Amino acid sequence: MKIKYHGHAFVQIETGKYSIIIDPFITGNPLAKIKPADVRCHYIILTHGHGDHFGDTVELGRRNNATVLATFELANYAESKGVRFVHPMNLGGSYQFPFGRVKLTIAHHSSSTPDGQYAGEPAGVLLYLDGITIYHAGDTALFYDMKLIGETNNIDYAFLPIGDNFTMGIDDAVKAAEFVNTKNVIPVHFNTFDVIKADANEFKKKLESIGRKCLIMNPGDELKI
Repeated sequence: MKIKYHGHAFVQIETGKYSIIIDPFITGNPLAKIKPADVRCHYIILTHGHGDHFGDTVELGRRNNATVLATFELANYAESKGVRFVHPMNLGGSYQFPFGRVKLTIAHHSSSTPDGQYAGEPAGVLLYLDGITIYHAGDTALFYDMKLIGETNNIDYAFLPIGDNFTMGIDDAVKAAEFVNTKNVIPVHFNTFDVIKADANEFKKKLESIGRKCLIMNPGDELKI
């Protein structure tokens, strides 16, 4: 299995013959080192509808004949924009796909489409892939039910936002890592824009002080599992 980070909240996971991408924000992302034409994927998972997460979904979905997984309203929106294959889900629900199981969790944020339509509730994502559990928190505030997510899952890797202003900042993300009881934390959603500047090394030091491992990935980095 390979995990690739493309900046902001855009994560790509390759497992077996499948490529799964989460929140593919490329166009307009100053940190992205790839172009939409470079991306090959079978599935696109969306945490919510904001433009810096919905990103290049329509182009990638059309060109790759990829299936978009999202909350009901957001999946329907993607379909209305010309995405051929969608799989609507909702919070608390899970489904077994050919590559593994996906479950949507709650996230405390907001969600609207790039053109201002209501996009359902924001979500976090749990992926159960080949014995590995990955949690992508999406854009979220710290919330106490993260502790329940940690109690009911054995999370190997957690992608947590640390950029503050729109999401958790560093201190709240440290507490979130404690709540979800993950083995490895990868910070995301920071330094893309001035308003979400954050020091990943400060986050790492604070995590290590409570016995958690932090993996800082730069855009373009790849992690082999």
